[in-house]
Amino acid sequence: MSIRVDLLTEAADVDALRDQLASVYRSAFCAPEYGETEANVRNFAVEQLPLHVTRAGFRMAVAFNEGDQVVGFAYGYTGDRGQWWSEYVAERAPADVVAEWLGGHFEFVELAVAQDAQRQGIGQRLHDVLLSGLPHSRALLTTYARDLPAPRLYRRAGWELLVDHLDEDNSLYGLRLQSEQSG
Repeated sequence: MSIRVDLLTEAADVDALRDQLASVYRSAFCAPEYGETEANVRNFAVEQLPLHVTRAGFRMAVAFNEGDQVVGFAYGYTGDRGQWWSEYVAERAPADVVAEWLGGHFEFVELAVAQDAQRQGIGQRLHDVLLSGLPHSRALLTTYARDLPAPRLYRRAGWELLVDHLDEDNSLYGLRLQSEQSG
């Protein structure tokens, strides 16, 4: 399968793909091991993504198959104090982690690959394209604390576990980036 990965930064480009992105989200996360529901898919498509696309530093890597259908995506933006997720982490993480990592980081929000396109290296490609050339010195994400493909991918890509079980289901990971400005 030939896959093309594009990097999008414009809200209109992302909005034009919203239905396909929601379909990939559904395929990836409504699988039994992840347990998302149709309500989660709707929230992603009509609340989460439209809000996030307006954030500073927003970028999305999108994988397309030969038929120009979306088979995967990853996105993030510049995370800062005062944003919901950053404050959620600040309330739960040790003070030294908060001081060193939180604020001005790249917030790696989602990575999803449709079930029928998984285990073909697409997730790794999306990850790499999304993080390539960022001006940030560090990136943060939360992912499943359970042994699932996502945390394994992040660990293989060099992310370090900062807080195991930040909450009941998720752990906090950080990645030091070689920024364009420092190198």
